[in-house]
Amino acid sequence: MGRAYEVRKASIQKTGAVKAKLYSTYAKEIYIAAKGHPDPEGNESLRRLIEKSKKEQIPSDIVKRAIDKAKGGSAEDYLEVIYEGFGPGASTFIIKCLTDNLNRTVSFVRSAFNKVNKSLGVTNSVSYNYDYLAVVSFKYANEEEILDYLLNAGLEIIDIESVDGEITITCHPNLIWDVKKSLEALISDLEYTYDEVGMFPKETIELQGEDQELFIRLLNLLEEIEDVTMVYHNVKH
Repeated sequence: MGRAYEVRKASIQKTGAVKAKLYSTYAKEIYIAAKGHPDPEGNESLRRLIEKSKKEQIPSDIVKRAIDKAKGGSAEDYLEVIYEGFGPGASTFIIKCLTDNLNRTVSFVRSAFNKVNKSLGVTNSVSYNYDYLAVVSFKYANEEEILDYLLNAGLEIIDIESVDGEITITCHPNLIWDVKKSLEALISDLEYTYDEVGMFPKETIELQGEDQELFIRLLNLLEEIEDVTMVYHNVKH
């Protein structure tokens, strides 16, 4: 097959103040996922977040408190909002946020773009150039065996690629749990090197010089916003 997708998000390093933001983001997302259905056994979204939190080394008490808060029927609520924007050069951005104050969030995001003389776009001004996909990667030598196994299980995948002993599978997000269950039944103690459901650019670009510097500055500014949980873009690193 050979069609490789890239997802680009602001990398949140687990040090200092950004560690606190990472913890806060997971607490919000787990709380939202757990509301009304706090049992991870019957809640795939919650189970996925708990799995990811372990890989990100989020303390278990943060996860437990978020679930307990959801069980307690807290009136606290967050909205998920998506902003789209045009960055330096031909770069584009999709910014995912969780917020309890829309005016605050859009003000902060717009300010970040203004600082590099760029702007937000309207809905669908950028997202049509992205695909909403699920992607997992893991170490395994035999791509053909994996493909045959998934097809025999009745699972239609979008793409499979093997590079240097690492297999990457792309599928529709609603199939990701079935794909992972099948893989884990075939491969004992399977560890994913990449596991993401998100917005993947159909094409990537490269930036140089001032455009690259401004792009990095904008990415950093967006990272610093408390309400921003994920940043996708089309720039190849």
